[in-house]
Amino acid sequence: MKVATTREELAAARAGLAGPVAVVMTMGALHAGHAALLRRARAEAGSLVLTIFVNPLQFGPAEDFDRYPRTLETDLELARECGVDLVFAPAREVVYPHGEPGVRVDPGPFGERLEGASRPGFFHGVLTVVNKLFQLTRPDLAYFGEKDFQQLTLIQAMVRDFDLPIDVRGVPTVREPDGLALSSRNRYLSPVEREQALVLSRALAAAAAAGDVEAGLAEYAKVPEVKLDYLVHTHDRYLTAAWVGGTRLIDNLGVDRP
Repeated sequence: MKVATTREELAAARAGLAGPVAVVMTMGALHAGHAALLRRARAEAGSLVLTIFVNPLQFGPAEDFDRYPRTLETDLELARECGVDLVFAPAREVVYPHGEPGVRVDPGPFGERLEGASRPGFFHGVLTVVNKLFQLTRPDLAYFGEKDFQQLTLIQAMVRDFDLPIDVRGVPTVREPDGLALSSRNRYLSPVEREQALVLSRALAAAAAAGDVEAGLAEYAKVPEVKLDYLVHTHDRYLTAAWVGGTRLIDNLGVDRP
């Protein structure tokens, strides 16, 4: 496994990869959910690239950029276990050599709802860095988790609308045995908050079973310590976000069409 930290190192290593080439983009702090992405990509591609970059463009001024977990050595261990061929772990100035970009990708109307409404500018930052990393890694395939369903949908739309020759594939959410969706931010939760966070998956399950958002809201009402941001039904999914202590978590659950 090669590790590149500069554009030049990435280009040289990328040139030697057998196709089709898959990429999995992460902000590090890898867990079993990321491993599922990597193993799926490994099974379906000739070569596998992993990117690790905490993107400052997608963090608001009051969000957790500085404390976001950075665990490069353990991330590289997991990458080796999952059969990654090339890791691109650039510094901020490598990705943005001219400072923060003045031109950014507009996510469109869907990108201004839900996460986009709660975190203004978030998807502009996400799509901008994903587009840049697509240009640098030149993949044939790209894998993203369904836990970030709105993000996945917008990346697929960007690839379609910009005519990028990349097949973007979603991978189902990986959960703990009790239903909590895996997230790098889960490590912020205290034991009490960890238990409270289970309300997200319970609310989604209740709403899906009843076919009604109100059933999910009733679950949230049982745990007043958790501050609901939204619970909605769209794109044949129930999506939710909530604050558990000082940690904001998201989750979603697909439902079959009648």
